[in-house]
Amino acid sequence: MMGNINKIFYILLFVSLNIYASPEDDLTDFQNYFKNKFPNTEFSDYKNGVYSIDSSSREQWESIEEFPPYEINIEQGEELFNTPFKNGNTYASCFKNNGIGIRQNYPYFDEDKDEIITLELAINNCRKKNGEKPLSYYRGGPMADISAYMAYTSRGKIIDIKIPNYKAEEAYEAGKKLYFTKVGQLNFSCADCHVYYPGTKLRADITSPAIGHPTHFPVYRSRAGRMVTLHERFAGCLNRIRAKPFKAQRDEYKNLEYFLTYMSNGLEINGPGSRK
Repeated sequence: MMGNINKIFYILLFVSLNIYASPEDDLTDFQNYFKNKFPNTEFSDYKNGVYSIDSSSREQWESIEEFPPYEINIEQGEELFNTPFKNGNTYASCFKNNGIGIRQNYPYFDEDKDEIITLELAINNCRKKNGEKPLSYYRGGPMADISAYMAYTSRGKIIDIKIPNYKAEEAYEAGKKLYFTKVGQLNFSCADCHVYYPGTKLRADITSPAIGHPTHFPVYRSRAGRMVTLHERFAGCLNRIRAKPFKAQRDEYKNLEYFLTYMSNGLEINGPGSRK
């Protein structure tokens, strides 16, 4: 009975947030919700996704992490990152601090362009700026490898996403709305699995808490046998609930990533990661 009351309370809470709450208020309420829901989980451990709340899954994951399946992807990403374009520049020329240790700053709101810039979008913008063709956002490959390398150089850095102006807040609100909106033939929202029922079994999987989701991407998914970017994971979730996915780097996914990463402020980057 108390569980149902708690669920109803937070449904009403997050509906009301759309009208009254600031992003700062949302952040406090969102993180406190998970602290209350999983009182034995240290806040810092949410960077580990479902392994922060399920001990048996964690044991299996820790054994996999002894010999990480993504090591080769980091190596390939480093080589690609440092290979000059035809004009002689490298990716380092496009990023602050030469692209090292900056993953925690993405996504951010570009006040000149009035749009969210994700790391993968910035990688392709860099390529286009240097006269190269953009990389695919799906199916792993060079994009996921470069992103994995850049995440690896940022391990331990703390996420601190900013919402600098009204336009940025509009993007944040759009991402939040999508997160809590039921879609698809199965009539699910992201929040159904990751806010209301984290830790429960859905088919063969245990659902992970929403807080900390972006910290470990891109991830090596054993099921796919390759690296998967965050936007590809969004698309996979939509497919599973029989909803039509958006294209990678569309505003819908960028806004969703912006909202989710803001909700993970204060956590460490620990990507790339490994997942089932």
